[in-house]
Amino acid sequence: MFREAGLKPVNHELTPAQNEKVSRAFSRLPPLHQRLLRQHLHSISFMDNMPNTALTSLLDSGDGPKRFNITFRAGLLNETISEWASWKENTCFNRTADSSYAVRVEGGSLDAILYVMLHEATHVVDAVTGITPPTSQRHALVEPTPFTKEVWRTMNAPVEEYVDSLLEQTRFRSGRPMVISMAPDVYRKLAQTPFPSLYGMAAWSEDIAELVTIYHLTTRLKQPFYVVVTKDNVEVARFEPMKNPLVKPRLKQLAAFYVP
Repeated sequence: MFREAGLKPVNHELTPAQNEKVSRAFSRLPPLHQRLLRQHLHSISFMDNMPNTALTSLLDSGDGPKRFNITFRAGLLNETISEWASWKENTCFNRTADSSYAVRVEGGSLDAILYVMLHEATHVVDAVTGITPPTSQRHALVEPTPFTKEVWRTMNAPVEEYVDSLLEQTRFRSGRPMVISMAPDVYRKLAQTPFPSLYGMAAWSEDIAELVTIYHLTTRLKQPFYVVVTKDNVEVARFEPMKNPLVKPRLKQLAAFYVP
């Protein structure tokens, strides 16, 4: 798939130190993730020259249980969560018109592979347990699950209450970055929704993956996680999802991830 996009991905052999980072990340996943990955994760792999951060793929396992591969961009292994998350958040904005603004994510100093592994592993848990409705049709109206009810109308369309004209212009909704001077208003609008991040607005599968990941990092691993927008190095906006009163009621649905 990557070659067809004109790229030249190559397999990345892990060093002993990188292997240790991967093992440590697995050990920090919630109990449900660890149990289900033992049953359903076929393999993980690392690539150089990948265009995206990670990809979770369902393998053809015939009539047997679902099996998955997760492929990671190897560069993750050299980054902290703050570094990687800041890079990703900045793909949403274009600074060329106004360089006085800046966006950064404060996500602590743990390895970026932990965040991305937790996010991708949540896709596996979701696919196996049906946290979000099992449909591949973007516009299909299907029976909601407790997680999607009153939040999502279809797989990638929020209920009308949380559709906002500004947020619909953000990269993970429209596919295009926006001028960075709009960032303060973007995060103020995001705080008026139950979504944990801009990426969480892309689809209900990304919503659950982001919610679990940010909750686990902040509540269970005691790490910070918030987005800061500055203008001329002065803070003008801050988005901290775990303090959002619209996000907090959703957290009780995550209890199943921590059953021993």
